[in-house]
Amino acid sequence: MKVDIVIVNYNVKYFLRQCLESVYGSERTLADGSRLEIAVWVVDNDSVDGSVEMVRREFPAVHLIDNHENVGFARANNQALKEVGGVRSEVGGTTSDFLPTTSDLILLLNPDTVVEHDTLVRCADFMQQHPECGGLTVKMVDGKGNYLPESKRGFPSPEASFYKISGLIHLFPHHRRIAAYYMGHLGEDDVNEIEIMPGAFMMLRREVYDRIGGLDESYFMYGEDIDYSWRIRLAGWQNWYLPTTRIIHYKGESTKKGSMNYVYTFYNAMAIFVNKYFSGRNARLFNMLLHMAIWLRAAMAWIKRIGQRIAVPVADFLLSYGGFLLLKQLWENFKGVGGDYYPAEYTTLVIPLYILILMCSSWLGGGYDRPLRAGRIVRGMGIGVLLLLAFYSLLDESQRYSRMLLLIGAGWTLTATLIVRLVLSLCHVKGYALRARRRGSTIVVGQAEQTSRIRTLYTSHGIATDHIVETTDSDARHLQDLIRIEHAEEVVFCGHDIDLQHIIELMAHLRTTGVEYKIAPTAGDYIIGSESILSADDLCLADLDTISTDTCRRHKRLFDIGTSLLLLLLSPVLFWFQRRKSRYFADCLNVLIGRLTWVGYTGRRGVFLPSALMPDASADLQERLMLRYMRHYRTASDLVILMRNLNNL
Repeated sequence: MKVDIVIVNYNVKYFLRQCLESVYGSERTLADGSRLEIAVWVVDNDSVDGSVEMVRREFPAVHLIDNHENVGFARANNQALKEVGGVRSEVGGTTSDFLPTTSDLILLLNPDTVVEHDTLVRCADFMQQHPECGGLTVKMVDGKGNYLPESKRGFPSPEASFYKISGLIHLFPHHRRIAAYYMGHLGEDDVNEIEIMPGAFMMLRREVYDRIGGLDESYFMYGEDIDYSWRIRLAGWQNWYLPTTRIIHYKGESTKKGSMNYVYTFYNAMAIFVNKYFSGRNARLFNMLLHMAIWLRAAMAWIKRIGQRIAVPVADFLLSYGGFLLLKQLWENFKGVGGDYYPAEYTTLVIPLYILILMCSSWLGGGYDRPLRAGRIVRGMGIGVLLLLAFYSLLDESQRYSRMLLLIGAGWTLTATLIVRLVLSLCHVKGYALRARRRGSTIVVGQAEQTSRIRTLYTSHGIATDHIVETTDSDARHLQDLIRIEHAEEVVFCGHDIDLQHIIELMAHLRTTGVEYKIAPTAGDYIIGSESILSADDLCLADLDTISTDTCRRHKRLFDIGTSLLLLLLSPVLFWFQRRKSRYFADCLNVLIGRLTWVGYTGRRGVFLPSALMPDASADLQERLMLRYMRHYRTASDLVILMRNLNNL
């Protein structure tokens, strides 16, 4: 028996590498004693993180399709499916040489997954024993060992979709009707026929694909798995859920379901589904319910997002303003001038302006960034005071109300801001601790050689290793006691010493401990988890000054806005020197509104790339330039790149 495995990748090199290692390390002997053959297809959607080079270098057996654009999930899968069938794809890209052969099974697999060693053979055995099964999926757990309810799903009827997108499903997760979208009434450990399979793991019978064809390319992201699962059922086959084997699905940044982008993308996918399978009154009802759910979810998300962003600044302003008014009254009493000495506009206009200038200075200095750094607030406020004094000196004599009151009020604004932070710290609000939280322990499970490798990796990134606890005992009860005693916040499993089957079992058993689990693969100097990657040549750690920090992103955005306005202002002169005149104004405007940035990086489109400094550099050197730019971002880097390409805007 042969299975073709299709993986669509987009900028998740380390997840992809771990996924491929788990696939190639899988058991191959079926229940009847025959051998399971596998052929792996990777379709890369124009990644810039070195994924293509990694696959070519480390997995030469993989059939690689290297696209030159992001064609979407459905279209990319279809490219590989056409190649599996021996039909050349007409979508742009390059394909490695291969001899197409007919397989018995096809597996659509996400790159951010890890399969157990027996996942492939268990699924193949099940498909052999159940000829009515056209599609099969398995139990999925996240990077902390928690069960993912999207492992099994029901048909997205108008009612089920409304309960899902409105959030009501979370209040009644096991109700037959309200939780129908996730088939919550079915046990997570029971083998069952289901209606919809998740796109992260879909094993298909080859004759199913031959009969119903590939995925519907109308869906760019979300919805294509729902559509395909339903087409399988309409063609007379069944979809099944097999929880006797599991996969890890990290889900990472691709599933931020609280974001409005997800809500609208999901709605668009559902709208395509409705137009395809519903008609007349049912379609109108479905659209009406979805619109109601969308607006409800949008309103809730908007209120929550705005509230989170403005709550602290509003508290700062109100407390500062109240104190300013009290100081003004005390100052008037001290001077013996009565309560009407200052005009009304001083209270309603001047004082709020003072406070806003001080708060803006604090924001520019990182005073509103998390984790909290009191020094940033003090520094930002200090600059704000200097700006106020400079502005004050330029005013007409009649508008200079009181320099002393300005200074006293600025001191109170700083004090009020720190008081707000103190309250947030005492309430244990995340990111506002005045005292740095003691880093919890890291438990490394493996033999001495592997744990030493991990300790070296931590040291190479400046992370203290005195909190690392090493153990060779991978017993669940021992680890649970060790996590409690050492106050651990993460557990790193050495893939060289512990097989993935046992790792996933431990994660599921210890999921209630709340720690994060990471895996150090057998080869390669990197550790991968659901929210972070630590490697020898890449970095995604929040406590380092990378481009992902709030401060760097703010500085980059301010640079984009300032330079865009300046370039538009100077356009009567600069425009005539441009080699790409048709793009000059478009690029300036796109950067100004945030659609582009002047210098792009992984996950962010830009007019130029860091490699613009060395346009003739090799692909490997360009990748290193990108990583260095992201790891050590400075506004000066953007300025240098922009100035060197001033005639190529």
